Amino acid sequence: MVEPLLCMTGIDKAFGSTHALIDVDLEVHAGEVLGLLGENGAGKSTLVKILAGVHGPDSGEMRLDGLPYRPNSPNDARRSGIAVIHQEPSLAPHLTVAENIVLGREDLRAGFFLRDQREMVRACLRRLHRQDIDPDQRVSGLGAAARQIVEVVRALAFDARVLVMDEPTSALGKQDVVQLFELVRRLRAENVGIIYISHFLEEVQQVADRYLVLRDGAAVGHGDAKDATIEDWIEQMSGRRIEDVYPDRSREPVGDVVLSVRELAGAHLPHRVEFDLRRGEIFGIAGLCGSGRTEFLRCLFGLDPVRRGEVKIGVTTDNGAAPRRRLQQGVGMLVEDRQVEGLALDRTLVENLSLSRPMARFGWLSWRAANTEAQGWIDRLGIRTTGPRQVVGDLSGGNQQKVAIARLLHHDVDILCLDEPTRGVDVGSKAEIYRLMVDLVSQGKSILIVSSYLPELLGVCHRIAVMRRGELSSARPTAEWDEQSLLASAVGGAS
Repeated sequence: MVEPLLCMTGIDKAFGSTHALIDVDLEVHAGEVLGLLGENGAGKSTLVKILAGVHGPDSGEMRLDGLPYRPNSPNDARRSGIAVIHQEPSLAPHLTVAENIVLGREDLRAGFFLRDQREMVRACLRRLHRQDIDPDQRVSGLGAAARQIVEVVRALAFDARVLVMDEPTSALGKQDVVQLFELVRRLRAENVGIIYISHFLEEVQQVADRYLVLRDGAAVGHGDAKDATIEDWIEQMSGRRIEDVYPDRSREPVGDVVLSVRELAGAHLPHRVEFDLRRGEIFGIAGLCGSGRTEFLRCLFGLDPVRRGEVKIGVTTDNGAAPRRRLQQGVGMLVEDRQVEGLALDRTLVENLSLSRPMARFGWLSWRAANTEAQGWIDRLGIRTTGPRQVVGDLSGGNQQKVAIARLLHHDVDILCLDEPTRGVDVGSKAEIYRLMVDLVSQGKSILIVSSYLPELLGVCHRIAVMRRGELSSARPTAEWDEQSLLASAVGGAS
């Protein structure tokens, strides 16, 4: 048998009384894609951090190319050929593509790049057939897919032999995902070993050769990807079989129109939006990245300026309100970028919930009441945390998303605008969020949801409209859509 490129054996890691990893084995061969699966908090991130030199294992051993491997730092790991593309962007937006790619191994003379470094960057881009990316362009001007390519190129520039891709498609549109999969196959053909982490289990089925499932810090399943089903993986990840991820939404929305939008246009996007949202309705907005979906929600909530149009909430017309006023009117928003705008990562969970709606008793702030309220949301949403006083930045991405949702629900708004609500969330937690959405609309609340994940829209929405080049199509009942017709409408084809 061919010796694995990377072998991790008997890996244990504890943080105080919490055992993050328990006797975990992992192997990756050259030219192989290993799907690493598990719910938020299962131990995936800790295992990757040990591989990348961020943490050292409490016990166990690692071998790379048959030789002992124990990195003392992330730089040590990179020099050994281990590269990690994290879920949250790690590029410096104010630097150029070339500067980002060589960051950490620059060879400058009088403050300028050497010619061989610039040629190395161009060679890496050619290797991935992405000569369309200009090495001298600032990263801030690139789209999400191009930024992902730059992350990969940076890994290859460090001669990566093992590449970890953590939720690489969470910010990509469908066509960008297709291009990324082609890139993965190209790297596999070049004998790069790839660890692919994703909560989109259909993706893992498409790209993985083998899989490893973690649950509560332990390995609970492994094998050839072609021999496993998504249902098998869900059962292994959650410890229970989820028969139906999407809850029954057969109850049709009832009541009056609670939100009416006419001829709405933003400073840049969107160009024209018209629709009505009824009480008890889940209204979905599909569309490609850059189509204006997110910009529309931001204009509606008052985060971005409105150029023209009318927004009517109940019987009140208020076109250019600020977020504070929208909250007072019963409208809340879950933003797409939780780390930049959605949460204060250096603050505790209870502080995040209380920042915009403090808990008070007799006119005084009450931390006891705030802690009780926060614990209630922890229990209701299944947030994996040590308690209300844990710093949010120390939570996994999926649990951070749950905190952002809890913060929105804490306001008890009537209209919820959700931008990519299950981004970076495991399948078990997705099912919980979907059930929560259905419970909320059954109580008379209304939901606007923007999502790149088409099965999600088809699974939870009563009606769906498609945003294309800044204009929103007429809404149709979900039963009249499927993935193909949604995509065709998004790209401008027949639907």
